[in-house]
Amino acid sequence: MPSDAKAAKNWFEKGGQAYARFRPDYPSELAAILAEYAASRALAVDVGCGNGQLTTLLASAFDEVVGLDPSADQIANAPRRERVRFLCAPAERLPLPDRSANLITAAQAAHWFDIDAFYAQARRVLVPSGALALIAYGVIEADGDVGRALAHFYHDVIGPYWPPERCHVEAGYRSLPFPFSEAAAPKIAMTKTWSLTDLLGYVGTWSAVRNAEASLGRAPLETFASTVSEAWGDPGQRREIRWPMSMRIGHV
Repeated sequence: MPSDAKAAKNWFEKGGQAYARFRPDYPSELAAILAEYAASRALAVDVGCGNGQLTTLLASAFDEVVGLDPSADQIANAPRRERVRFLCAPAERLPLPDRSANLITAAQAAHWFDIDAFYAQARRVLVPSGALALIAYGVIEADGDVGRALAHFYHDVIGPYWPPERCHVEAGYRSLPFPFSEAAAPKIAMTKTWSLTDLLGYVGTWSAVRNAEASLGRAPLETFASTVSEAWGDPGQRREIRWPMSMRIGHV
């Protein structure tokens, strides 16, 4: 899809506040793991950064971090940190000098890009032996009746309303071309202990929920909320929520 069409189809343009509040944080050790693949720790660039969950984490391992996203709403909801700056820009036109970045990341974002244009920009911006990392977390998991309610809602209720690009996330980006010298990536778990409010808030940020709501109204989401609340039990208790996590890491 051309980059202009991608920009027009920005699913999260109006969802920055909810996205910042409810989207899960990445594991704290991820920044140090990614830094091991970088040419040096001078500059990391997080593309399609959203509200900066990974961007700010990278500041623990790099001297400078730049987060880039085409959504001004997402950037407005990004926290400000030392050594971190945010710019509103698309993945296909990175506003950075040639040979300036040691690491480029795209976390839960690469499926929205014009991937060939993004790769061309990555080759231009990365230093020799610089690293590119595509990071994805897949379908949410939980134990027992809560997990079954989530799986039913995800696959059977709103399944037809997921954007077609979602298949790349579920495949851990293995379905995307990756024309780089690929390194073996470590396995890393993404696990949270969440309240019922956290879970429902997160589900409400899904693009398929908004698509389904436009066609079906609020009823499917309200039915799911009722079902999962009953399965959850005491709303004050916290439960383990998991996502399978995948990385593709390569060098230029």
